[in-house]
Amino acid sequence: MTHAIQRSTTSPTPHPMLERHPGFQRLFKPQALTIGLILPLETHPGRPAPTMRDHVEMAQRAEALGVGALWMRDIPFYDPNYGDVAQIFEPLVYIGYLAAATRSIVLGTTGIVLPTREPMYLAKQAASLDQLSEGRLVLGLSSGDRYSDYPMLGIDFESRGERYRDAYSVFRTLLEQRFPTFRSERFGGSSGGLDLVPKAPYGRVPSIAVGQAQQSIEWLAQNLDGYLAGVQSPERLASLGEHWHGLVNEAEGRDAFKPLGLGGYLDLSSNPDQPFQRIQGGFRAGRNGLRNYLAQAQSAGVSHIALNPKVSRQPYSEILDELGEYVLPHFPSHA
Repeated sequence: MTHAIQRSTTSPTPHPMLERHPGFQRLFKPQALTIGLILPLETHPGRPAPTMRDHVEMAQRAEALGVGALWMRDIPFYDPNYGDVAQIFEPLVYIGYLAAATRSIVLGTTGIVLPTREPMYLAKQAASLDQLSEGRLVLGLSSGDRYSDYPMLGIDFESRGERYRDAYSVFRTLLEQRFPTFRSERFGGSSGGLDLVPKAPYGRVPSIAVGQAQQSIEWLAQNLDGYLAGVQSPERLASLGEHWHGLVNEAEGRDAFKPLGLGGYLDLSSNPDQPFQRIQGGFRAGRNGLRNYLAQAQSAGVSHIALNPKVSRQPYSEILDELGEYVLPHFPSHA
């Protein structure tokens, strides 16, 4: 089922607190697409772990080229059945490290596995990072797709959807209310005598769903600040955009804006005219094919794409050169 987007004479706007959040504003505007990179900033096809060599210099170079965001994944354990440990370092710790080495690039997660996190501590971590980075944190929250993590943590895998909703409620309550009174089935509660410090420095830490997180799209549109879906085939972009923005309009009003994003692997082809070609977890394209796909996504209402070129064969520095010369100028980050 799709929902037609109701057009308005005024530009859709985000939650009032997010209108002044620097990271949210750098990445997300209606009818405009920005580009981010999922870490590591290193290609390593066929190997589970990157070397993380020169990782700070590569992050600084991505920022200088105008990349909108660096996104970190939440993979605590190495499972040979998955064969991937992302950027190795714990994402929130790593964000703190990169925040000190960069100045303007957004630092985000794709995403923190919320059902396995203690939401009270996550709220304190998020508020602290957003303050220390001067508003550059965008927190992506997922339910996790690795079954093996859950038994190791003593958590029922089948409960992850319910735990996600419960944890998210606690997280929001502590960040945005003073001396809150609340009770959670799984994550404790308070009678109103305690308060979390610091609070979100801009009133709200932008929190987007990464994947459906075992929720309905309707629930995500009502409760999250945005939605990062997996990469879609070109013929599916328009229906996805209409569906998401239609649900946001129904939930929040016709002038509300909650961004739609895409994320996945990019195998950058040496043939510049290679069109979009589906691969597992993402797509293959040359620079011209990539630019065409991004233009289609932008027209469909996609505001951001998070690309993970780790599956590409060429050195990462060459990928950055190509993106910087041929792609990023067409999809600049917002001042």
